[in-house]
Amino acid sequence: MNADKAIARVRETVIDLDIDGVAACVLDAVQAGATPLDVLRDGLSAGVRVVGERFEAGEYYLTELVLAGEVMKDGLAPLEPLLERDGTGVRSKGTVVLATVEGDIHDIGKNLVGVMLRAAGFEIVDLGVDVPAARIVEAVRRHRADLVALSVLLTPMVDELETVIEALTEAGLRSQVKIAVGGACVTPRLVKEMRCDAYGPDAVAAVRICEELLRV
Repeated sequence: MNADKAIARVRETVIDLDIDGVAACVLDAVQAGATPLDVLRDGLSAGVRVVGERFEAGEYYLTELVLAGEVMKDGLAPLEPLLERDGTGVRSKGTVVLATVEGDIHDIGKNLVGVMLRAAGFEIVDLGVDVPAARIVEAVRRHRADLVALSVLLTPMVDELETVIEALTEAGLRSQVKIAVGGACVTPRLVKEMRCDAYGPDAVAAVRICEELLRV
């Protein structure tokens, strides 16, 4: 099998949500002569994009989107050491600090956003769940982040969005970073009232939103 066909198999493995076969296909592609960067870009990332398109078209649902995230992680596991060894990688479109706000421990939506953004070429700093504003500010400063993506699913925790924004403002960082927000209890009107820059209805839309905000 030549390299192009091997990469195509990787892409189809992701689209087919074959979590058991993706790692082997990735290694087969490298052994067939494909570069790790090409396997990432034209295999794994291309496959995730197709999954996202099918989700938007109503052909795939949240369950498939979650599974695609797991397939992507399993495919990246054998590939990342090879990318580091070769000193290659996709040029970053920007650094995104990702977090579920303090008091909220839901992470499925956040994790999906991270997978989709990473596949699209963004550098992700995932702080996890129940993250206090001070830690978000610290991460923005340390990583010189371009964008903060916040998730909030619990209505009582909505005020934490404003807490984060105020903390970034007090730290003198608000003008340097864009803020995008998503979650079950968030609406476009609320995001506007909170003085955020964008509302993301789902993980697929997050890629487009981040690219528009950062103009990449």
